[in-house]
Amino acid sequence: MPHSHARNTGTKLLPDWFEDIAVNRSATERRAATLTTRRTVKKEYQAAWLVKAITCIDLTTLAGDDTAGRVRRLCAKAKKPVRDDILEALGLADAHITTGAVCVYPTMVPHAVKALEGSGIPVASVATGFPAGLTPLPQRLAEIHYAVGEGAKEIDIVITREHVLTQNWSALYDEIARMREASGEAHLKAILATGDLNTLRNVYRASMVAMQAGADFIKTSTGKEDVNATLPVSLVMLRALRDYGELSGQTVGFKPAGGMKTAKDAMNWLILMKEELGLPWMQPDLFRLGASSMLGDIERQLEHYVTGRYAASSRHALA
Repeated sequence: MPHSHARNTGTKLLPDWFEDIAVNRSATERRAATLTTRRTVKKEYQAAWLVKAITCIDLTTLAGDDTAGRVRRLCAKAKKPVRDDILEALGLADAHITTGAVCVYPTMVPHAVKALEGSGIPVASVATGFPAGLTPLPQRLAEIHYAVGEGAKEIDIVITREHVLTQNWSALYDEIARMREASGEAHLKAILATGDLNTLRNVYRASMVAMQAGADFIKTSTGKEDVNATLPVSLVMLRALRDYGELSGQTVGFKPAGGMKTAKDAMNWLILMKEELGLPWMQPDLFRLGASSMLGDIERQLEHYVTGRYAASSRHALA
């Protein structure tokens, strides 16, 4: 999915934008909890929102037993995420519905690029020692160069959590800035691994430093932490994103990832984006959902909408 916004060029490191920030955890959790209960999206509107969610999915496989065949099947599903009969019933037979991207490990990038040729769907690659990010920096930068060289258009990097936990903002900034430079024309998504950062205040600070260093997206999680994407953490990141936009005049995207498996999860995060940032951030060039099994449940819900019956989950296998 092509990006229509100017890239985030970053700023110099400006600690006064984030060091004195305070985050009220109880208020944040209360706001996150009430967001999804105050807005109801039903019937044809719900179906439309679920189709929108599909276009924002980074369809992902990040398993140790990934193969070229699995990646090809995933790419086939990305190109045709919903059965033809369902799309026809929705009046979308000619709408060219695809997922937002396919996300894989660096060595799987060539297989994904070949499978997606001509589709317009970008390949995203995790890099920088994913998921721990604790390999030496030269190796992490080399991994970015490799993935970009193989055709990745988006790079999902992981930060060194220690820099956040020890408040070493200059080290965090310099690391991400070098990763941004190594990515070249590929868009950079900075994974903050928020489940490892201990406090919402740290989440806000890490978000701001990543954006100052030039991240095009900020992303919640690797999907490998004990706690991955949550609505309260996402709310804090969106507030940081909004503050950064007001202070810098630049636009940054957002990607929650990990633990999201159902159509209801997709709806919850779309509601969050609509309430906090508005319609522009419900588009795939500024919003992505890092998921795999979620797509099968969305397709199942769409079939229920057009037929009135729930199919067995096996009828909507991911790939």
